[in-house]
Amino acid sequence: MSKETFTFQTEVSRLLDIVASSLYSNREIFLRELISNASDACDKLRHQALTSPSLIEGDHDFKVALSVDKEAKTITVSDNGIGMNHDDLLATLGTIASSGTGAFIEQMSKDDKKDSGLIGQFGVGFYSAFMVCDKVEVTARKAGEQEGWLWVSDGKGEFSIEKGSRDERGTTVVLYLKKDAEEFLEPSRITHIVKMYSDHIGFPVTLAGQGDGEDGKEGKEETLNAASAIWTRSPQEVDAEQYKEFYHHTAHAFDEPWITLHNRIEGVVSYTNLLFIPSVRPFDLFDPDRKSHVKLFVNRVFITEQADGLLPPYLRFLRGVVDSEDLSLNISREMLQTDPKLNKIRNGLVKKVLGALKKKADNDAEAYAQFWDNFGIVLKEGLVDDYPMRDKLLELTRFKSTAETMTSLAGYVERMKEGQEAIYYITGEDEAQLASSPHLEGFKAKGIEVLLLIDPVDEFWMQHITDFDGKALKSITRGEANLDAIKTEDDDNAKDDKAEDAPQLDLLIAAIKLELGESVKDVRPSKRLTESPVCLIADDGDMDVNMERLLRRHGQMTNGMPRVLELNPSHAIVKKLAERAGDDAEDALLKDAAHLLLDQARIAEGEAPTDAAAFAKRLASVMERAL
Repeated sequence: MSKETFTFQTEVSRLLDIVASSLYSNREIFLRELISNASDACDKLRHQALTSPSLIEGDHDFKVALSVDKEAKTITVSDNGIGMNHDDLLATLGTIASSGTGAFIEQMSKDDKKDSGLIGQFGVGFYSAFMVCDKVEVTARKAGEQEGWLWVSDGKGEFSIEKGSRDERGTTVVLYLKKDAEEFLEPSRITHIVKMYSDHIGFPVTLAGQGDGEDGKEGKEETLNAASAIWTRSPQEVDAEQYKEFYHHTAHAFDEPWITLHNRIEGVVSYTNLLFIPSVRPFDLFDPDRKSHVKLFVNRVFITEQADGLLPPYLRFLRGVVDSEDLSLNISREMLQTDPKLNKIRNGLVKKVLGALKKKADNDAEAYAQFWDNFGIVLKEGLVDDYPMRDKLLELTRFKSTAETMTSLAGYVERMKEGQEAIYYITGEDEAQLASSPHLEGFKAKGIEVLLLIDPVDEFWMQHITDFDGKALKSITRGEANLDAIKTEDDDNAKDDKAEDAPQLDLLIAAIKLELGESVKDVRPSKRLTESPVCLIADDGDMDVNMERLLRRHGQMTNGMPRVLELNPSHAIVKKLAERAGDDAEDALLKDAAHLLLDQARIAEGEAPTDAAAFAKRLASVMERAL
């Protein structure tokens, strides 16, 4: 048969225009696609040979062979798979996935599809070759046939088919590289790409030696990939050392995996996961993009390491792989189409991971504390992001408190005092500063435990969750703290003392309100202070103190809301000031003291006085009078 020339299908012509510039974000993907297609061809023939063994007679060892020719500036990808004849070349390489693997899958039963391990669709991936080359030659010979065929195109609208020479079955693709793609002639570059994208192709991917053998002949072939997907094996067949080595490889890490999750799920959507929780924080854990680093495979072919929707951002510390034969891919194989199957996989993975963490938390509290120190701040993001899993995440959440170095909410509830109706907490940025906060004094006196929340995300999830196990979550820096329902042995004596101190306090409060004006929302006696003279709190319904501080720091708020100034009626300073207020409400010292008390409350919270110069002047004046 003489040489025939054909015009590409209209859709292919449009595709080729896109492929050359923007279909793939990285040009190196072309090699992944060609190796994937070669693997498809081998898988296809291996399946057909189950019923027609003669097709592979004399050549049972499937492989994908790569070679480069620096002088000719070519890359060759060859396989000994099913091959193609004239009609196959015309249909497969002239249209978009009209036959090839796509048609082959449609002809098989569901069980056969699982066994064959076919990957993707042939057509589109092949055209990615034109990103890096000016011309492509495909020489093919179909298994069971004697004739070979040659397909040639420059990707500019036409292709030709004629008889070609090939001694054995299979397909050979020769790429004539563009000048700006000669980096792909380097064996190290080829090796890196194969290990990155095709390490776990089920057949050996080899690279021919570069003339380093004896007498100037080519050296031995080097197998570049592992050729065995560890996650496809039964967990009973993989030992801890093998898991560790794979974790190091896939995560580019050097620590030991803290938890290994290896599961095969069969159902409406079938998939395998091999996931690792690191024992130390990855360096990019707090990257603002919150990207996943679990690699997605489709039938052992690497697709992407950042599949949106595969795992929620709050599990971004996970490393490993997820492999499914049931997912749909778009033409670039880099972005998953909107696919309900992906959501099913996501839900299954989240439940599996949270279940493993719950088991660890229940059985090994010390080890779980290590995990929480590393990743708790990230896991808590799920309390905001993932409403369906909120209850499970609350069970896993741990806190530092005034009574425990690490506690769960359930543990806190078990230790609540008789008469205590709420779970109390305080938010801030420094644990030591929170532990010495004046707001805690009354709670310490009553023996009431308070959670110390120091992560920025705490302020946000607290906006979404207001109770646990029927107990309200209440900030001790917002609203009144009425602890009268919680009795102690000293309550009767304290009540008598306060009764004696009360008469002149109202006059002091009125004088301070008049002097401070709009600087405070209110002034009132405190039931939370036992040692400090004053503290500032947010009123009921107002923004919590620490939340306001965070928003101001990030430019989301300029001026904070005025807060409530609480006075400790039993403190010596307050008592003396109350006496002076009874004698002379216009006392100049009383006016200075009002501002100094407000600034003292701010300083106790780690904030600066509103007016540093005025604060210094008033302090000097008061000291002068005292001396």
